[in-house]
Amino acid sequence: MKPPKWHRDEIILALDLYHNIESREMDSKNPKVIAVSEILNKLPIHKERIDNLKFRNPNGVSMKLNNFKAIDPEYEGKGMDRYSKLDEEIFFEFKNDVKRLHGIANQIKNTISNSELTKNLNRIDNDEEDDEPKVKEGKVIYKLHKYRERNSKLNKRKKDGYLKKHGKLDCEICGFDFFNMYGELGKRFMECHHKTPLSEIEAETITNMSDLALVCANCHRMLHRELTTLSIIELKTLINKTANNSH
Repeated sequence: MKPPKWHRDEIILALDLYHNIESREMDSKNPKVIAVSEILNKLPIHKERIDNLKFRNPNGVSMKLNNFKAIDPEYEGKGMDRYSKLDEEIFFEFKNDVKRLHGIANQIKNTISNSELTKNLNRIDNDEEDDEPKVKEGKVIYKLHKYRERNSKLNKRKKDGYLKKHGKLDCEICGFDFFNMYGELGKRFMECHHKTPLSEIEAETITNMSDLALVCANCHRMLHRELTTLSIIELKTLINKTANNSH
């Protein structure tokens, strides 16, 4: 069986290395190439690795770096032209924003440096491809976002505080109340959305109550469809605008 296709996170890490070493250093024996290979093998992305000896090994990382050479219009040599469409897209996405690329790569590295956190992120199932949001930060940081949202102790504290203040649990966007609709079955049921932008999420960051919003399942799903650009306020405005236009 062929090894799985490279994910966005993996390409970002390899591309960050490409921009930080000389072309002559893009060899499988280079310690920096070996280090990236080790990081790729820790990412909580692929559930199954076809062959642990070959999976994202230094030789594979070196080949990916040489693929970038073939894409790079500033490289004077030839490179290896067996690159993917995604390789090319990500290369030009960050061509003029290498600083942003480096920031995302460091986010990913910092996240997986915590082995216990990485285990927890591995337990979070991957979304269906069609439903998974296309975020610049990639799958690892998106999983970190979902992990923060699913912290049961924080969720309970958020719900307790909201109930004490408002006397009910209703969606902060559309006002839907599960208890009003379903009675005892819907009592205390409401999802938590982590409002911190993905670009600002770090493994060491402490989640505060102000970082969370209580939302119904429908609004939460819509927020995740445009996670990078859609805020709580913007979705609420969109709902109100749609409602007004329907009258």
